[in-house]
Amino acid sequence: MPASPSTARAINDRLALRLLQDGPLTATQLKTLTGLSRPTVADLVERLQGAGLIQVVGESGAVRRGPNARLYGIVADRAHLAALDVRLGSVGVVVTDLLGATLAEDSLPIGGDTGTEPAVERAVALLERTARAAGSVPLHSVGVGAPGLIDPVTGELRDSTGLPAWHRGLVRELQRRLPATVLVENETNLAAVAEHRAGAARDRETFVLLWLGQGIGAAVMLDGKLRQGASGGAGEIGFLPVPGVGGLPSAVDCDGGFHSLAGSAALCELAAAHGLVDPGAVTDGREEAAAVAAVRTALEAGEAGEPFLKELADRLALGAAAVVSVLDPGCVLLAGAVGHAGGSALAARVEKRLAAMSPLRTEVRAGSLGDGAVLRGALITARDAAQDALFAPEG
Repeated sequence: MPASPSTARAINDRLALRLLQDGPLTATQLKTLTGLSRPTVADLVERLQGAGLIQVVGESGAVRRGPNARLYGIVADRAHLAALDVRLGSVGVVVTDLLGATLAEDSLPIGGDTGTEPAVERAVALLERTARAAGSVPLHSVGVGAPGLIDPVTGELRDSTGLPAWHRGLVRELQRRLPATVLVENETNLAAVAEHRAGAARDRETFVLLWLGQGIGAAVMLDGKLRQGASGGAGEIGFLPVPGVGGLPSAVDCDGGFHSLAGSAALCELAAAHGLVDPGAVTDGREEAAAVAAVRTALEAGEAGEPFLKELADRLALGAAAVVSVLDPGCVLLAGAVGHAGGSALAARVEKRLAAMSPLRTEVRAGSLGDGAVLRGALITARDAAQDALFAPEG
């Protein structure tokens, strides 16, 4: 069925907004980029100006004056967006305008001995405080990235063994207290969204992202769409049974799976065996930082660091090969703190090892956004939601 006039207008408006997110444009430039007729663009500009969504922000450098020389830009302070990166022992917050310019940001450690209600209250207060610091403009949409499974039907964070109870409580409290739309997604999936839209996978519609941090995760992007799976668990690669570890994972514990081979604790043990880490100096909860330091030390050490890097690449290639054999994505991104620390040097080693294990040609890249990918992905999710709401068809 052909789109109704209101739906067609909404589609055109969304297209214009996406183009204007990269900077101001003239009506003539909008016509060229959208392929719409001059009258349609004129109506679009008038409609968006009337709604307070765009405004004249200057003039182009053209010699000839006139309506087409006016530069139109998004009214960035029409609404604010927020993103939360919820970790096992901390929460980070950033508040931006509609164009993604950071207005305020903050973070807060939340220890494992903090009760559920106090932890939830502290995290909510952090968001509220950061939003106030950004100005009086209300929050329109809030993106939340958290570890664990997201129910694909309800969109809620599922109860998962090993994750703090305050995570679920925080999401529920945000949805109860905020007038804004609250959207929750797995942290690794959000990292993939960010790398696809603004990072190392901008030229890839199909790829798999391996998140290498305190824990292990994967995100699957197929034909430009994030795939969560029937129960929201696509990419739970930490539970993947692999050789080289004792036992097998269970439904409630990923010990014995790929997590036991490539998680930060396992990498610390590997680094200790190669003399790169003092095992007695790695305190509980600091395994990720120690693993990152070991990778950087090995890369700086030259030949002396090669034995550790080779074994690390072997381990990562083992998990990547299992994913590649099923999905054949053509590209694997190494992300998270460890992937970012390893950079292109580690990615090249994993690609070489993977090529020896699999007949499926696969490029391995390092993610470019580092640990900030989760917040970036959460902001993109919030911005998309705000755009869909602001440009919803009338009636």
